[in-house]
Amino acid sequence: MADLNPQQRAAVRETDCPLLVLAGAGSGKTRVITEKIAYLIERCAIPARNIVAVTFTNKAAREMRERVSRSLSGDAGKGLQVSTFHTLGMRMLRRDAAGLGYKASFSIFDSQDSLHLIDELLRKNPGAFAPDALRNRISGWKNELVLPPQAIQQAESEFGTAAALLYAEYQRNLKAYNALDFDDLILQPVLALQEDEQVRDYWQNRVRHLLVDEYQDTNAAQYRLVQLLVGKTTPFTAVGDDDQSIYAWRGANPENLHRLQEDFPRLQVIKLEQNYRSAGCILKCANQLIANNPHVYEKRLWSALGYGSPLKILGCRDGEHEAERVVSEILHHQFTHRGKHGEYAILYRGNHQSRAFEKVLREHSIAYHLSGGTSFFEYREVKDLLAYLRLLANEDDDRAFLRVVNTPRRELGAATLEKLAGFASEQDMSLLAACFENGLAERLNRRAHTRLQEFAQWVVSLADQARENDAMPVIHQLMRDIDYSDWLLDSAKDPGDGERKLQNVNELVSWLERMARQGDEAPGLPELVNRVSLLDRLDRDDQGNDNCVRLMTFHAAKGLEFPYVFMVGMEENLLPHRSSIEADDLEEERRLAYVGITRAQKGLTLTYAGKRRRAGEWESCEPSRFLSELPADDVEWDKPGMVKTPEVRKQRGQAHLAQLKGMLS
Repeated sequence: MADLNPQQRAAVRETDCPLLVLAGAGSGKTRVITEKIAYLIERCAIPARNIVAVTFTNKAAREMRERVSRSLSGDAGKGLQVSTFHTLGMRMLRRDAAGLGYKASFSIFDSQDSLHLIDELLRKNPGAFAPDALRNRISGWKNELVLPPQAIQQAESEFGTAAALLYAEYQRNLKAYNALDFDDLILQPVLALQEDEQVRDYWQNRVRHLLVDEYQDTNAAQYRLVQLLVGKTTPFTAVGDDDQSIYAWRGANPENLHRLQEDFPRLQVIKLEQNYRSAGCILKCANQLIANNPHVYEKRLWSALGYGSPLKILGCRDGEHEAERVVSEILHHQFTHRGKHGEYAILYRGNHQSRAFEKVLREHSIAYHLSGGTSFFEYREVKDLLAYLRLLANEDDDRAFLRVVNTPRRELGAATLEKLAGFASEQDMSLLAACFENGLAERLNRRAHTRLQEFAQWVVSLADQARENDAMPVIHQLMRDIDYSDWLLDSAKDPGDGERKLQNVNELVSWLERMARQGDEAPGLPELVNRVSLLDRLDRDDQGNDNCVRLMTFHAAKGLEFPYVFMVGMEENLLPHRSSIEADDLEEERRLAYVGITRAQKGLTLTYAGKRRRAGEWESCEPSRFLSELPADDVEWDKPGMVKTPEVRKQRGQAHLAQLKGMLS
């Protein structure tokens, strides 16, 4: 701990009281959390199995685990739980699901599964809601700990009552499938802790210190889960920054930081204000911008890295000119500073803004990586194989059944499956269970009935093996039984497509094998399947792009850092967004700009366009009000038409010539 600053050391050593660590951007919060875990184990003699740390992404959790393991000797860290909120909830439900009416082999519905179920419900209520809107409404209720009966009771309009009734139907269907959606992984553990004293006693005795990262991003359900886990006596450490709360659209509430003082009167507050990432000028601009938001806790970032260079603000004629200017700036900077592609990031408010930059980067043969592209786990062949595993782990998972019953083809048509679904609904049972009922033979022809029974018997037999053995031998047996590799090659539109699909499946199997080897015990199939379901997009993104210009939204950039950052589209109606201006609620938009600024280590450039094409029409644009909130002495404006010096023009010409020579070679 010798190389920690005084505030960081104080945060590590405070173990008796509830503690709030207000950690500014780049202030070393992950270091504090990992050092504190080691301190609790080595100095306070708390067994690792009694320490729980939670954060919001698997990537952050993995990094914390790795750092802790490097700082501990031997097996001192054995049993330590570092995970996301959702993974913690899943582990709790593995133990306590029965008390909530679920079997331990429950499935986890991802967003597509949830949307598919909502689509089915809306077929009975056509035109009532847009599926995405209803899903978001249900998610909002769950995040606020509002159950269907409460939602129905609180509904103030016919529209609200209809949505609440569909929420109730949605939950009944999930229960029938023995499935939970992501929001249930927080809601259901909260219900178990609230309603069952034995469950509450078990977990409060199990957790002797709880550490929560990114506390400003917690919603009401997550806040309540923390309250119930720590009770009135267990010390905990909450680490967060109200200035980086940018997820209100998914229920995050920065007020949760301020509520801690009310709910835990013994709360201690320590501020981490020394920034180890950015030059002083960048921090000065960030501080002045965010000072326009109200604060309960005041803090001011500072750096020992020196002043650096003033921020540049580039005015552009339109969106296309903006892309050209940004790429020109990158080329010029690379030429003069010998920079690599991976040192630059282009940040924007909405994904649609990336297209112009992609076009110009491609024209200059500059490698780039677009965050938020198609996930590996979204490929059809990967989803098919995972659906098989879901069905083996949970035989009540009708969604998985329907996906795989004809993959590969088993000559079971839509009419057959529709009759099966009708029969299963009448009998109030899952599709797989209905395949074994005598009455089904009266609904289907002999050939279809035989094929369904053969499929169902094979699934049940393999599922029995999965319950008795490790997961991986069962997965390999599954692949052999259905000749999956040969089927992928035979059904592909061309050999190259088949090879790509086969490569994806082999990569998935190898990845599952690596996951099965992690931890002290080989996981069973249900746990392995649910680990996959809980992967977040940061885990799923391609990691092999170290030397590429990064293109991403401000939201996706949170937690990352880059030597040189371009914040583009700094205009009214983009940042701040039109909806926030109309609602006269600019605080989160200002925090979003603050997050963007504090991603930069050495250099920051902001751009705006004079006009943009929207819906085929040109619209005039005004520079973002946030630009005028930056300190005038620390920014350099470069507007269209400003004359550049001969030296600068010569340097830019040389940079473009060097790029052309590189492309030709």
